[in-house]
This record gives sequence, C-alpha cells and structure tokens, in this order.
Amino acid sequence: MKVVLRQVCRALGLVVALAAPPVVFASSDPLIDALPVGGAGVGFLWGYNRSPYQGAQSSRDNLPLYLYEGERAYLHGTRLGLKFNAEDWRFDAFLNYRFEGFNRDNVPTSMAGLGVREPGWDAGVSLRRRMDWGTPYVEALHDVSNSSDGTELRAGYWNEWRRGRLSLKPHLMAGWRSASLNNHYYGTPTYEAGAGIDLHAALYARYALTESWSLYGSIGTTRHSSEITSSPVARGGLQNEMFVGFLYDWSPKQARWAPESKPLIVKALYGNSSDCDMLQIMRFSCTTRHTVDNTDIAALHVGRMLIDSPDGWPVQLAGFIGAQRHLEKAYQDDFWSVMAFFKAYWYGFPWDKYVRTRVAIGSGLSYSEQISTMELRDQAKHDRGNWKLLNYMDPSIDFRVARRSYLGVGVSHRSGEFGKSQFFGNVNGGSNYIYVSIETTLR
Repeated sequence: MKVVLRQVCRALGLVVALAAPPVVFASSDPLIDALPVGGAGVGFLWGYNRSPYQGAQSSRDNLPLYLYEGERAYLHGTRLGLKFNAEDWRFDAFLNYRFEGFNRDNVPTSMAGLGVREPGWDAGVSLRRRMDWGTPYVEALHDVSNSSDGTELRAGYWNEWRRGRLSLKPHLMAGWRSASLNNHYYGTPTYEAGAGIDLHAALYARYALTESWSLYGSIGTTRHSSEITSSPVARGGLQNEMFVGFLYDWSPKQARWAPESKPLIVKALYGNSSDCDMLQIMRFSCTTRHTVDNTDIAALHVGRMLIDSPDGWPVQLAGFIGAQRHLEKAYQDDFWSVMAFFKAYWYGFPWDKYVRTRVAIGSGLSYSEQISTMELRDQAKHDRGNWKLLNYMDPSIDFRVARRSYLGVGVSHRSGEFGKSQFFGNVNGGSNYIYVSIETTLR
C-alpha cells in the first residue's frame, strides 16, 4: 500500500479550502489540477474557525469530500462545474456552496429573534491564467438559492512552493460583496449593511505520504469590511480559521487497473421505508418495513466501473449518478431526489465459482427537492431543523443471476454527519429505505 498519497495530498490540500465552514470566499477552487482527467478521490476534513457573529461559539466542522475530474465536468468537494482550457488560460462555470450564516439549530445569541440566515448556493464564472510568477484569477458569483440574492466579485492570486513531498500554497484574495449579500447575513432592523471589500490570506500545506494518500493543513484569516464589522451582531477583529484532513486519490490505481472498456451500468430499485438503523439492517438484526409510515422509493442509478480486480484482488470500484422518486402516499406530494456516489464491491466468497456474491458500500451526496416524511419525523423528535443536501450511503448485497446481471437487496440511506457538519445543515438523523434491485451492464 505504498501508493497512497502524493496526488491525494495535492487534491486535499486544495480541497479543504473549499469545504471549511468559515471560508466565506473559499478561494477560486483550490482543487484545479488536483486530479488527472478521469480521476476520482475521497477524503475527510476537520475545521475550526472563529465565528464572525457575537454570541456564537467558535465552530468545529466535519466534511466528507468527494472528488471527480472529467474531461469537461468536475466535482470538487462543494463545487460542481464545467471547465474550458486554452494553453495557460482556464475558464470555469460552476455552482458553489457558500459557507456563511447559520441554521435554526445554531443561532448566535446576538441573532436571537432576527431570523435564520442560512448558507446558500452561488452560480459563478471564473478566469485564471498560469504565469511564471504565480496564478492570478478573477471570479464572479451570484446567489441562486433565494437566500441573499447577493453578488460577490473576487480577484486573487495563488503560488506554490515544493520541497520533496511537502508543498506550500500561499493564497491572497480581495472580494467585493454587494449590499444585499452583506445585509442578508449581518443586517438588523436597526442596521443596514452596505457593500464592502473583504480581504483574505491563507497558507495551505500538503504532505504526500504515498502515491495516493495525502495529509493537509491550513491556516487563514479574513479581514471583513467596516460594513460588516459595524453591525451590532458582528464581532470585530480578524476571522481566523484552521483545517486538517486527509484525502485518498484513486487515480494511480485507475491508470493501472481500469477495465479495458467502461460499459454503462444500470441499476433499478424499489424500496420501503424502515425505522431500523442502517447498521442494524446491514447486520440483518432489524429489517422491519412500513412500521410507522408506508412511504416508498423507486430509483434508477447509472454508472461506470473505475477499477476492476486490481492485481487479481476480488474488489471493484464504480461511480454512479441516480434519480430517486419518493412515493409519499397520503402524507404529502411525491417528489424527486438526485444523488452522486462512489461504490466499492468485494466478491471473494468461497462459492464464487458457483454464484458470484458481492457485498458493497456506496457513499456520496444526495439532494432532495423536498424533505421526506421519514426525515421530518426523525428531526421533529429532537426539535431540529432539516436540510435538503445530505450524505448518501448505499450498502448492498447482490447475486449474479445472468452473465452481466445481479439481483440484490440494500439500503438507500440519507443523513447528516451526526449534527457535526454545516454542509449538511447540522442534521443529526435521516432516513432509510430497504430495497430490492436488479442491475445489469450494457455492452
């Protein structure tokens, strides 16, 4: 396992900037060039920051990372985008999560009774050029989540210094924030925030442990404009943050162990709601369904195999996207959710030559256009809020019934990170559906 970190480190060193909760402008995508085209990786980050709000505790945050680098499209932690390259120039159009504000379960005392100021989603474009002395960039973002309706214009600079396995990346940025953006997060009935310029500086360090494993650390600080610091709910002084994490890059393995061809994998499933925990279902110690509500799901997943039987080992790795229809019966209108995830398989059972049996676990992101009855009930028990974007998991077991087809059972699971992730709305709970499925590979 001597192949686990150099590229991962690169990817993670860049990733953390995106994922950390206090990173109001999070940089112009530090994950650019972190993975080769067709590469994929996963990781995890732990962050700490000084909240910009008075009466708020310093924040600790967790964030799982999912990375994919395509020919034109990419997923970089909390950024989904399209890219266009021409020599040293690069243009991006993207959707980016804004780590700012708070939800109903983490209201600072200074904001009590003033309404929730939730994080949002920005659509943006960026242009950067690689030079001998570094990489300057410009970026424009606008809220598309009906949160602030605000705009931010950024100009920044990256550089990189390498020594052996260690890489240091300094980053400087200035961001002009519109009045609607500042006022949404820091305005009060007696104070209206105007437009202003924030300044940000950070240093990212990464260390390549192996070919695929990387460790990362960063420190940074933000100087907010007087339009923000003059607000009665805002703290003065600098907003400091630090992050540590790791990332595993599958790219080296993909280059060596990718299947000769990558035919389309199609999986259809139908499931029933279950009040059992996911781990209980995986151990078969609880498999009851429709015990509280009789809601169901129907889903279609499509994907491709990324790694197949490396060095003869009975393991596989695939990447999937999916669409799921929530059948809410009489509780509320039916609705859709979508997901993107990686899935790892193991098939080394002694009876493999008779009936190939695979156990698998999938992990990724799920976005739902509404909150399911099960999740509404689960969060209401603890008087906590809900979130449309959650972590997605898909444990399963299946059996080959034809040359390229499998019949299986599994769990479609959505949840937060035990209330520890701002990216997932600090949700502590979720939903489980026990399903049956049929999967086939189209050559």
